[in-house]
Amino acid sequence: MDFGWSADQEERHRRTLEAVRAAFPAGPAGRPPREPFARTDWAALGRMGLLGACLPDKYGGVGLGALDTARLYEALGEGCEDTGLVFAASAHLFACAVPLDRFGSDDLKSRWLPGMCSGEVVAGNAMTEDEAGSDVSRLRMTAVPVAGGHVLNGRKSFVSNGPAADVFVTYATTDPEAGHLGQTAFVVPADTPGVRAGQPFDKMGLRSTPASAVTFADCFVPDTAVLGAPGMGATVFQHSMGWERACLFAGYVGMMARLVERASEHARSRRQFGRRLTGFQAVSHRIVDMAMRLESARLLLYRACWEMDQGRPARLAVALSKLAASEGAVANALDAVRICGGRGYLTEFGVEAELRDAVPSLLFSGTSEIQKELAAKELGL
Repeated sequence: MDFGWSADQEERHRRTLEAVRAAFPAGPAGRPPREPFARTDWAALGRMGLLGACLPDKYGGVGLGALDTARLYEALGEGCEDTGLVFAASAHLFACAVPLDRFGSDDLKSRWLPGMCSGEVVAGNAMTEDEAGSDVSRLRMTAVPVAGGHVLNGRKSFVSNGPAADVFVTYATTDPEAGHLGQTAFVVPADTPGVRAGQPFDKMGLRSTPASAVTFADCFVPDTAVLGAPGMGATVFQHSMGWERACLFAGYVGMMARLVERASEHARSRRQFGRRLTGFQAVSHRIVDMAMRLESARLLLYRACWEMDQGRPARLAVALSKLAASEGAVANALDAVRICGGRGYLTEFGVEAELRDAVPSLLFSGTSEIQKELAAKELGL
């Protein structure tokens, strides 16, 4: 097995990390993120190629595979302390642009993908409902066929980027009797009559990612807005989830790397009882545990993305990768707070924000419990 990177891959990672750090400098400790993210920041991500990393170059993308895309998002997560912005970009690319590229018509792709790559367009993934969080096979939002298209009615309860979105990728039931085969995916411009985004939620973390409910009331969408074909919604969604559960969490691997360095720097500089904190085994061993979680998550992430690039199903690898990255990010953030002591608890020091931003990773893209169920199924249990 080859654990090395080519010279081109190393150079791409270096350039991205430097560009991210230059565009989003750390600044004063505890500086609050912009709520929501600024369009200038979004445009900067577009110029770096991050919003179109795995999209075809004909639309302004970079044309990378899953592994190289994950490496860039790892650099973004490491270099940008605003994890809310990292998450917003990831949701835009992996949950919206990726399925649009894979299942959209040429006209749909030509209309939307160039702006999604450049940063002119913000996309929101409208799937979750009040009664369909983990169980997305029972969507109450309906799409009734009419002449020339469908009429959508329903409410999506938690849409990342919702208040800022220019376009939504959404899912509705077109055949209630067909179960997961009765769902259809649509691309819906945010200014379509009948579409209304609610007020942004006040959240625990990821505060620069605007999120809200989105309502679709007697919303007509033409047949040309369907991704794939009617009834393919579950297939479209699972394809996007494969990319999201792998590549989105590369940003959290980058965060874990930043936390290891932050905790190490604090432990080397802080003195108690006449010696540095690194001289206390309880502290140094905790940092080693952080490094072990980082490297474990990183290797599982790379394995999952490599399998995706090989055209393999990668279901087990992706589930394990998501588990390792999300659980590891929360554990590392909590350890960083404990190593930094009282300072770690203070907002002005900035470490507590990392913990708040890490906690949601246990919930979105399928909870940890869902990932374990998926892994158990793949193991034949």
